[in-house]
Amino acid sequence: MPVPPPRPFLFLDVDGPLIPFGEGAREPLTHEGNPLLGRLDPTVGPRLLALPGDLVWATTWRHEANDTIAPRLGLPRLPVVDWPEDDAPAPRGLNWKTRPLSEWAGQRPFVWLDDEIGPMDRLWTESAHPAPALLHRVDPARGLTEEDFTVTEEWLRRRSPR
Repeated sequence: MPVPPPRPFLFLDVDGPLIPFGEGAREPLTHEGNPLLGRLDPTVGPRLLALPGDLVWATTWRHEANDTIAPRLGLPRLPVVDWPEDDAPAPRGLNWKTRPLSEWAGQRPFVWLDDEIGPMDRLWTESAHPAPALLHRVDPARGLTEEDFTVTEEWLRRRSPR
């Protein structure tokens, strides 16, 4: 019996997608420590877990996301992308996360949810990553919305083993 292919990775940024900011962001609830943590929507965690992909933190929060964000969303500890220490400049218009995420994913498909994705990131990934990838920009003022979940889920379901 053949082994099914691995599920796609789902790379998650925190600031913007999970903690909305800007004019349209909801007011933070009273919260000890970082007041922006009150903007986390606890219903997002179960929705993310229900998606047919392997969740990975892709954020400058790094391992702190497991200690601070995950419990508030009801998420287990997730793998974390450790960003390279070198500050090699990315080509103009390419997000500094794009190449490291492609390398981290290896041969696997992936979804990347971030508020700083642009056209150059999509072009680079399309030409350089060996598997399908969905680079989905989330409006940082709204955070993850129903539309973002729909787009992500449909893309993942087309690529995940049954």
